[in-house]
Amino acid sequence: MSKPIVAIVGRPNVGKSTLFNKLIGERRSIVEDMPGVTRDRIYGSCEWDGREMLLVDTGGIDPGSEDVIITQTRYQAQIAIESADVIIFMCDVRCALVHDDIEIAMMLKRSGKPVVVCVNKCDSNGDPPPEFYELGFDSDLIAVSSVHGTGTGDLLDAVVSLLPEEDDEEPDDSVISVAVIGKPNAGKSSMINRMLGSERHIVSDIPGTTRDAVDSLVSNEYGRFNFIDTAGIRRKSKVEDSVEYYSVLRAKMAVERADVCLIMVDAAEGISEQDSKIAGIAHESGKASVIVINKWDLIEKDNESVRSFSDSVYKELSFMTYAPLVFVSALTGQRVSKIYEMINSVYAESRRRITTGALNDVLADAMNRCQPPTDKGKRLKIYYMTQVSVSPPSFVVFCNDTDLFHFSYQRFIENSIRGTFGFSGTPIKLIVRQKGDEHPK
Repeated sequence: MSKPIVAIVGRPNVGKSTLFNKLIGERRSIVEDMPGVTRDRIYGSCEWDGREMLLVDTGGIDPGSEDVIITQTRYQAQIAIESADVIIFMCDVRCALVHDDIEIAMMLKRSGKPVVVCVNKCDSNGDPPPEFYELGFDSDLIAVSSVHGTGTGDLLDAVVSLLPEEDDEEPDDSVISVAVIGKPNAGKSSMINRMLGSERHIVSDIPGTTRDAVDSLVSNEYGRFNFIDTAGIRRKSKVEDSVEYYSVLRAKMAVERADVCLIMVDAAEGISEQDSKIAGIAHESGKASVIVINKWDLIEKDNESVRSFSDSVYKELSFMTYAPLVFVSALTGQRVSKIYEMINSVYAESRRRITTGALNDVLADAMNRCQPPTDKGKRLKIYYMTQVSVSPPSFVVFCNDTDLFHFSYQRFIENSIRGTFGFSGTPIKLIVRQKGDEHPK
């Protein structure tokens, strides 16, 4: 069965992200001593008393603010409330009960969802002040310290008691994880919203709106996908505060746990050195990739526009000419559905296996067409090649002397493999070993 959803909601800076990180056992949500750091919904798995649940960390709710970001954060929190099976309503004992807590309580009561009231920062293990009962919920107050973890067992006991009954449905693990990466304001969140058909992510024309890596599950006629929206990756010189710094780390971590990367490029700005650095993260991580040229509707086009732009992309991304391009508009939806087909295609290519016999036929043909290099009278001899893993497809090549196997000849062998077997959209890895040597070079 799908995991029940537990949303953590409350005012800004009451400790929601710290509690979330404590319960899932890793530092996924950004924690900073300033309000408004968490904006989108952040997901993480938690298990307690034999029950698995999906925790959702939400941005702080400020009922009275008209700020555009805070307003959208409030909207995102409302979506989390509507989709949750149980809600953890978090308050701060050090601030006592404030008017915004009462406003949020009224919002939660209107939802009709089961609510556990959690009073944070009770570091002395004392009972929370009785004034919090004025919020009007029937359940007991749970005193916790999200920093130290005290009281979290009682909190999870209360949550589990309110979860819906389990069923015996078998889980389907055939989900492709897709990281959406790119410079700030390239349209990553807009693209995911378009593909999901809902305003799942905060969208704003303010660069840096998305700070955390956010997961979105979707099932459609193309399959099942987990989209990971990431903070826009800025040049290091522009990473001026620790929140931006951690956002860049999370974007890189998102690439590491993805099967496929969508590299978003702003057509209106053109390809840049920063785009190359971002694409390099996916390439160096060995991830299958699709280069998505967004905002193509804003470009004045002629018969040469696609070819000319493609040439400029591959010139800048010379290490990634294997990645297919797709020209889209997240705003109008133009060709967005084609991205699903391309995700499936490059994912399948990244997991292909080639028999040793077929590989060595290609190797023999390549050496006949271009003799291996020599150095000081000694010629490189390549004995055989075999595939050892997938994602990315990795091949071990055994030779007489690794020092003779120059990079240019490795590239020739790689191009020969691609020329025969394709591997469109995925990097491939050559591991050169000297005969009798157990360690790759």
